Amino acid sequence: MAVRKILIFGDPLLRDRAEEIREINGDLQALIEDMVETMRAAKGLGLAANQVGVLKRLFIMDLSEKEEGPRGLLVFINPEIVEAEEELYEEEGCLSIPGYSAKVRRKARVLVRALDREGNPFELELEGLAARAVQHELDHLDGILYIDHLSPLKRKLFQRWWKKHRPRGK
Repeated sequence: MAVRKILIFGDPLLRDRAEEIREINGDLQALIEDMVETMRAAKGLGLAANQVGVLKRLFIMDLSEKEEGPRGLLVFINPEIVEAEEELYEEEGCLSIPGYSAKVRRKARVLVRALDREGNPFELELEGLAARAVQHELDHLDGILYIDHLSPLKRKLFQRWWKKHRPRGK
């Protein structure tokens, strides 16, 4: 297991669509373990594979530290949202955009279908923070960042903020 470097806004890999995973093997299990260690070291709630430079349709999530949502590590391989309803408008942040957060409109409830780390299919109905986190991580797999959901004015304000606050050397 190793802590991997989390790609920061501006890295072109964050804008690429991740590829479907066709084989669950030891390399994938090692990637999952690295992602878990990386997410926990960064004190994140979720992490998509492309955030660590791997263009595979995989993300992990652990909301154990929060008061809502499922407990424990969840692994989503080749995830897709099957149903979504209602809306909420809540503050979001991202490990790839350190230090910045903004309100984003998301669906309040989702039904997500994926494979677990052993390749077994599952469906999970989530709401609130867990639903938002799934949508956020799934967006990553499609090359979308949460700031893409902001209004043009708020995106312009973000760009100004980023020029002043982005991590140097990144």
